[in-house]
Amino acid sequence: MTPSRSTQKDDRTMTPRRGRRMLAVTAAGALLATAAPAAPAAAGAPVTGPSAAPAATSQASGSPLDRQALRQSLDAVHEAGMYGIYSAVRDGGHGWKGASGVADVETRRPVRADMRHRVGSITKTFTAVAVLQQVERGAVELDAPVNRYLPGLLPGERGDRVTVRMLLNHTSHIADYVLGAFPSLAQGSTASLDEHRFRTLQPRQLVEFGLAAPPTGEPGATPGSYSNTNYIIAGLLLEKVTGAPAERHITRHVIGRAGLRDTSFPRTPRIPGPHSKAYESMYGLIDPPRDYSVYDMSWGGTAGALVSTMDDLNRFYRALLQGRLLGRAQLTEMQKTVPVGVGGFAIDYGLGLYALDLPCGRFWGHDGGVWGMGTQSLASPDGRRLMSFGFNLMKYQRVNDEGVLEPHPIDAALGGHLMAGLCGPGAARTAQAPVTPLPADRLLSIKR
Repeated sequence: MTPSRSTQKDDRTMTPRRGRRMLAVTAAGALLATAAPAAPAAAGAPVTGPSAAPAATSQASGSPLDRQALRQSLDAVHEAGMYGIYSAVRDGGHGWKGASGVADVETRRPVRADMRHRVGSITKTFTAVAVLQQVERGAVELDAPVNRYLPGLLPGERGDRVTVRMLLNHTSHIADYVLGAFPSLAQGSTASLDEHRFRTLQPRQLVEFGLAAPPTGEPGATPGSYSNTNYIIAGLLLEKVTGAPAERHITRHVIGRAGLRDTSFPRTPRIPGPHSKAYESMYGLIDPPRDYSVYDMSWGGTAGALVSTMDDLNRFYRALLQGRLLGRAQLTEMQKTVPVGVGGFAIDYGLGLYALDLPCGRFWGHDGGVWGMGTQSLASPDGRRLMSFGFNLMKYQRVNDEGVLEPHPIDAALGGHLMAGLCGPGAARTAQAPVTPLPADRLLSIKR
């Protein structure tokens, strides 16, 4: 294809690519998160803990925005094989947004920068903020056992040893529920995805799936182990201490307080408002990739069901980091990180958000992935430089004979766009090593 500049009205298209071989997926831990970016390490290299990278500021991030570089790097993601991508970047009073590719590979309907998007595990930041607001009120203690608020939910001594903090920083070592909710994945089949498209699951059912699996370690041990179950339990805790459904409480006290107009927990399997289709490949198991934009997201709940826009995500992280959602003490707690394991790697995880060190400084945020949609949202510590982007083709990589994911040109292109957005002019060219955002679902263990 011939490259062209992208805008909200870019209508360039591509046809689906067929996979080279079928794969067997034997574990499916954090499908709500596409895992954390590894940067500036080379693709596949571990991120093992806090580094000495300087704090990012709007100046360190290269303001003003290089709009041409942003357009070109966004186009590069589509040219590398991504069906459609939309992105928004802000630095103080400066803003840019764009889109490249298609929202529907059959009709060639173009993606737009303001489309609604399932943001997966970015929901966790919203849930963590709601819990920490209760800590500020004195209704919850971070280091109190979960049993104090939800007696009997966690069996045996685990309920007395697992604390609220351990839920939020993934050191509870309660296993993930995804394999329990979608059991065919353990046999290398995606049948469960289609069989359960309109199934409604209750939060306690998801917790039961997680508790039925073996614990990943002792409560409080580090590195932690990323698990969506933690944030379903956090939602149940919110309901107990506030007396309101968790999603309603988050909507009023987090989404509303941040002034977000296009962010919501969907009430039906359909995404409200203009949106792209959501194409899932599952590393070639689904060939050609299938649309999962219509899906009952009760399986995500307070761990990953939110719908938002890229502008709204930037507004949210700006409000959070500039102290409009939490006081200084709780924001400090939120940014105390521990190493958390994601498929054999470690990320610096706080309470509902993680730190990512780039050549231009440290950024805070989260990423997310659900069937067919991936999202990344990051912000400088002062909340001035922000970037969020979403895309509509997931698990596009393939696997080699050793069961290791092979790098895909999309990965490098996403890294280039991230660098252009957060670090500014020339950053992608001057980085000493490749920047790979959203490494492909590292909690997926794959074999031929």
